[in-house]
Amino acid sequence: MADKHKRPEDLQGQRQAASKRPRSAAVSAERSRKTSRLASPPSDATMTDKAYALLEELIVTLQLAPGAVLSEVVLAKRLSTGRTPVREALQRLSRDGLVNILPRRGVLVSDMDLSAQLRLLEVRRELERLMARGAAKRATLDERKEFTEIAQGMRLAAEKEDGLAFMRLDQQFNLSISVASRNEFASRSMGLMHGLSRRFWYQHYKQAADLPLAARLHAEVAEAVAAENIEAAGAASDALMAYIESFARSTL
Repeated sequence: MADKHKRPEDLQGQRQAASKRPRSAAVSAERSRKTSRLASPPSDATMTDKAYALLEELIVTLQLAPGAVLSEVVLAKRLSTGRTPVREALQRLSRDGLVNILPRRGVLVSDMDLSAQLRLLEVRRELERLMARGAAKRATLDERKEFTEIAQGMRLAAEKEDGLAFMRLDQQFNLSISVASRNEFASRSMGLMHGLSRRFWYQHYKQAADLPLAARLHAEVAEAVAAENIEAAGAASDALMAYIESFARSTL
């Protein structure tokens, strides 16, 4: 209300002064907002998509622990949705290897196996490089902007050592690379591995991981893709996968 009584030149001076203030707090707030937006399911996602995204995060973050028996009724109530989306989401999670659907025993969250994780990483290294290079070559302008946002969010997660923000951005990073690479065969293969890899990470990262380093390595891949630098994207992907394998072996 007080601004109504100020002269136009006074208001202009206030605006100019505000434009000269440090922007670090505003930038941090904007990055946090972007991180939250990137982590959320798309507004046009189906009920099954939303149930899948929520259940996948519960499993990956060990809120639904390995070996846990899952009930469609209980999960539907927890997610405030119907049983059909939950059932369809569980079928997708079964294809991803995160749950096992057993006749007469129900649905169990799958166990984690280090030796299987190392075999998975052998395949991931090759596919990750292929897809990072493909994304750097084929990403659209809007996708490159998204990779810039992901990189900013990853660097913020590194600064704050925010494990949950990192996990969510990692999921968005994986999805974005899959889309931007324009290689449906690599994307299908990679889709079967990401949830298992993220869950293994979440179980061990507090004891064995260098979260700031991991976030920065992800940011470097995203930045190379955003910059259309194919060779740098491939090299950054190799550096990231070398760290991930080293991390996995350190959990022995």
